[in-house]
Amino acid sequence: MGLTYRTAFIPRHFFEMPQVDEVLDRSEEEVKYSQPEDLLLETTRTRFSNVFKRHGELTERLSRDSDKTIFERLQREFEAFRASQIQEVHLDGEEWNDGLLATIRERVHLESERKVIQDQGDSSSMLIPPHEKIAYKVGNKMICCLDGSRIGILYETSFAGEPCEVFHCILESKSFLEKMTVVEHTVPFCLPIREAENDYLSTNAMKFIDYVGDLLQAYVDRKEQIRLLKELYGNQIAELYFSLQYHLVEFVLSDLDCKVVASLRYDDLTSTLPSRVCVVAWPVHQSKYIRSGAPLGDKNGKNSVGTQLVPARLPHPEAAFRAMSLPEAFAEMILNMSKALQEAFP
Repeated sequence: MGLTYRTAFIPRHFFEMPQVDEVLDRSEEEVKYSQPEDLLLETTRTRFSNVFKRHGELTERLSRDSDKTIFERLQREFEAFRASQIQEVHLDGEEWNDGLLATIRERVHLESERKVIQDQGDSSSMLIPPHEKIAYKVGNKMICCLDGSRIGILYETSFAGEPCEVFHCILESKSFLEKMTVVEHTVPFCLPIREAENDYLSTNAMKFIDYVGDLLQAYVDRKEQIRLLKELYGNQIAELYFSLQYHLVEFVLSDLDCKVVASLRYDDLTSTLPSRVCVVAWPVHQSKYIRSGAPLGDKNGKNSVGTQLVPARLPHPEAAFRAMSLPEAFAEMILNMSKALQEAFP
C-alpha cells in the first residue's frame, strides 16, 4: 500500500487527547461500523483526498513564491557583507548579552548618521570614520550591522549535524528612544514571529533573537524528522497527516491485525519532542480478539471473562515517541508491536 500524506489541515479530533479516552470507554456497538457505513466513509475520504492534495500544493506554492524575491535579495546582502567583513567574533555563553546588543545598535546609529552627513556633502563626515564590519556568531545565528539603521540576523539551521535551511530577520533601530521593529524576514508564515515580536522585542530584544532561532531550529528538526520517517518507513505507513508547523502529526498503520493510529502534539513550538502522545490500536479482525456472542464490556472495556472489546492505548510506543525522534521511535514501535498488541489484547 502506498503512503498517503496530507499537510496543512488536520481535523481537531485527531489531537484532542481526552476524546481518545472517551473512545476507550465506549461499548463494542459504538465503535463497530457496519459495512454500508464503511463504504460511506471511504467515499467521503476519496472525495476529500483531492481537496487535501490541492490545498497542500497551493500552500507550498504560496509559501515559496511569495518570499522568493525577499529571500534572494536578503541572501545577496548577507553574502556581500560576509565578503567585505573584516572580523568574525564568536560568542559563547555570557558573552552574548544585552550590553553587546546595545553596542551593535550604537554602531548602527553612528554608521547611519555618518552616511547621512556624507550624502549631504558635508565635509564633517570625514571626522566620523567608518566602523569595521564585524559579524557576531552566536550558536546558529550571525548578527551584523546593515545599511539603513538595520540589524541583520542570519539563522543557519541543521539536522543530524548537517546544514539545512537558512532564514533572515531584519530589525530596524532608528534610535535608542524607539523600540526596534521587524521590517523584513524570511521566517515561514506559519510560525508566530509577529507574536514573538509583540511579546519580546520591545522589552528584551536578545530574548526575541534567541527565541526566533530556537523556533526555526525546532521547526526544521521536526520537518526533517517527518521527511526521514517517510523516506525510511513510508511503505509501512498507510496514511500520514501533519500541519504546516509540523507540530501536529498523525499516522496510521493498517497492515497489521490491528489498525494502529499514532497522534503526536508539540505544544511548545521550540521543542523537537512531542508534549502529548496517543497510540491507539483497533482490532481489524474482531473475531481474533472477541468471542462470538460475547456480552458487551463494562466501562473498562472488558467482558466477564476479561476479553478486550474496545480500542486500547499502547503505553510502550507512547513512551518511545516521548523520548526519541520520530524515525527512532517508529522503528522501536514496529520492533515491539507484537508484544504491545498481546499486552493490549490478551
